[in-house]
Amino acid sequence: MAKTFFFYDLETSGLNPRDDRIMQFAGIRTDMDLQPIGEPYNVLVKLNDDTLPTPEALMVTGITPQQTQADGYTESEFAKLLMDEVFTPDTIATGFNSIRFDDEFVRHLLWRNFYDPYEWAWKDGRSRWDLLDVTRMTRALRPEGIEWPVVDGKAVNKLELITKINGIDHFKAHDALSDVEALIAVTGLIKARQPQLFEYLLKMRDKNELKKLINLDDKQPFVYVSGRYDAEFHKATVAFPLTSGKNGNIVVYDLRYDPTPFLGMSADELKKKMYATWEERQEDGFMQIPVKELQYNKLPAVAPLGVLNQAEGWQKVQLDIATVEKNRTTLIGAPHFAENIRSVFEQRAEFKKSPDPEAQLYDGFVQDRDRLRIETVRNARPRELADFHPEFTDERLNPLLLHYKARNFPQSLSEDESRAWEMWRADHINERLPQFMKSLQSIAAKEQDEQKQFVLQELQLWAESIIPSDMSDQDSEN
Repeated sequence: MAKTFFFYDLETSGLNPRDDRIMQFAGIRTDMDLQPIGEPYNVLVKLNDDTLPTPEALMVTGITPQQTQADGYTESEFAKLLMDEVFTPDTIATGFNSIRFDDEFVRHLLWRNFYDPYEWAWKDGRSRWDLLDVTRMTRALRPEGIEWPVVDGKAVNKLELITKINGIDHFKAHDALSDVEALIAVTGLIKARQPQLFEYLLKMRDKNELKKLINLDDKQPFVYVSGRYDAEFHKATVAFPLTSGKNGNIVVYDLRYDPTPFLGMSADELKKKMYATWEERQEDGFMQIPVKELQYNKLPAVAPLGVLNQAEGWQKVQLDIATVEKNRTTLIGAPHFAENIRSVFEQRAEFKKSPDPEAQLYDGFVQDRDRLRIETVRNARPRELADFHPEFTDERLNPLLLHYKARNFPQSLSEDESRAWEMWRADHINERLPQFMKSLQSIAAKEQDEQKQFVLQELQLWAESIIPSDMSDQDSEN
């Protein structure tokens, strides 16, 4: 099959893919020349009665839980739509900041609904691409032919600002379909103005291509654009492969900075610097260790050093070859520094594991013996689910099955399962309700916009409708 792009965007109930939910999904498939194929997708996804949205998020999107209930797909229906119609073989799933945001929500959605959370992104010729870092690198290295927004003297790469300054229609920022249409237009602008860079970065979404450029066997400086780097330099620098990171990744050093002040530090001293508190970082004389982990599967925007020799590239990133070579030579002459940094990254504390099975996606891979049972779950009808009691070997899957049934097929629950679900739901809401109410009241006190006041009222009604009965009884007594 011919490869296609599928440009997509989400609007969500908050920023945390473990606890928050997709509320709107929009997408448009195009051919490799960015010509649309078929009809666009623009759907809502029902918010379940265990979810309290983040009020700040809904102030941006304007989507209410009631709208999703009236017009949305259930999560299981939506997951099936994605796998059957959207993430088809040879699809390049493309977004704007999608690698770190949208894709995470998709992965957790599939996990909750008994689909493989990873295959949609790699199997049968599928892949992912993120235009945010592509945009950053275009601005840093090849900005000609495109107008670039500046706010308060600082370069910004927000999609709605890039479209506005370049005269591109973007009727409603933070509406998923409007954002997708704007993204395709900006992608077309980059492709037309800088076709060579566009095609190069498209190729570099392949991990194997990345490893040819960035590896520890043949350490070479390379151009690297990342949101972690300074906006003053258009988020670009020249980096150097330093040592190994976790999960087969690689730690790189920012050659903009002289490593000499750090070479005498022990691993413990380096660790203290790297994980300093915000207050400590504000102290006079604090020097941040200029290292970061480059994750191959996050599709970093990188290029060989030769790109800086064209079109005054060194001046654009405010660097010079002499500084890069001096700092690289210093690093090579101090192998103990790389070893200390490797030790710091190896000792990095893991995130505290959640007792919630929905948040345990990254606790391990599902083994082959459970895969057939998982497929049976998602293909089962409600009546079949009621009598289906698989003996999962993965301890996460039995409680996850309860949640799946309760949200999508509540009629399949036994009395014991209904009680267990209601207990979990009550605890879940009770934990989040104080912050929800605090945010709601804070926004209501200062928000004058009529439409936003309506959304706030709908949120209040939503909370009242889903609060478990024992909590409602306590509120009425107080």
